[in-house]
Amino acid sequence: MKRNRPTIKQLRYFLGVCEAGSYRRAAERMGVSQPTLTAQIAGLETALGVRLLERSRGGTSPTPIGRDMVPRARRVLSEVEALIDAADVSRQGPSGTHRLGVPPTLGPYFLPNLVPELHRRYPALKLYVRESAPRELELELMEGRHDFILTPLPVTAGGVVVDRLFEESLRVVVPEDHPFASKKSLKAEDLQGETILALEEKHHLYGQARALSERLGANLRRDYEGTSLDTLRQMVGMGMGIAFLPALYVRSEISPRKSEVAVLELEADTTLRTVGLAWRSHAPNSRLYREVAGLIRDVGRREFADVIRIHDANTGLAHDSDTAVGITSGL
Repeated sequence: MKRNRPTIKQLRYFLGVCEAGSYRRAAERMGVSQPTLTAQIAGLETALGVRLLERSRGGTSPTPIGRDMVPRARRVLSEVEALIDAADVSRQGPSGTHRLGVPPTLGPYFLPNLVPELHRRYPALKLYVRESAPRELELELMEGRHDFILTPLPVTAGGVVVDRLFEESLRVVVPEDHPFASKKSLKAEDLQGETILALEEKHHLYGQARALSERLGANLRRDYEGTSLDTLRQMVGMGMGIAFLPALYVRSEISPRKSEVAVLELEADTTLRTVGLAWRSHAPNSRLYREVAGLIRDVGRREFADVIRIHDANTGLAHDSDTAVGITSGL
């Protein structure tokens, strides 16, 4: 008796359960009912003739054969998305709707300058922007939820093209009544013993704050973590500690004349995060995304030369601006 072939929907649901760790959470994330999801997984297991998932009190996890199937399923879905993208390009050229993923710590402060330029250059192109934490962006790119992502590096997934764009400096932010508030800059040793606030662990900035705290002898506060840059700034303003905030955010949201916090730099120890544009290696729109990367560099040079260092597309080297003159490794 001939078995049914697995469907794209079944593979997508299978990966959804593997990533969520439970049928319930996967159903909520994917916007379907749990019985529908369960039926699709059962159909996939019947089609393949193997058990892919097992349930326990701790949740749902793939069986050994299920674990082997995960990367294969991802490749299949990636190829399907590439097939659809290729058809769109052949019909429309550089047009249609392209899905861009950005982190909430970067997108709102860079995209307002980029989007008008994109529209002028590609008037038929539509951009659907969705925010996610960097760790989620990478996974969602591989799942096909985004066509390309603007994200802090590194990107660790295989089968992805990464174009390094720029390095963004971080600023030290302290309460307005802090002893440091009257200074313009700090030495590394000034932060020894200070209490550092950070975003939640899912953000790249958390890792940077932790590494800096360890290197500078500061104390990273774990009982209170900011859910956004705004809440982190407000926590600093209430005297709960000090924080490292991205310069693009500081430039956009913190007024030097009216603010509950003071902004300082670290002398001779400028801390940076590297930002890149990434897309699936088989994406038929790779040429377009390379062009978008070049446009991002152009906008960065024109609008943000005081807070970012642009990476040369040919050499991969960063060009220093007046203020961003170093990089801290391991961040």
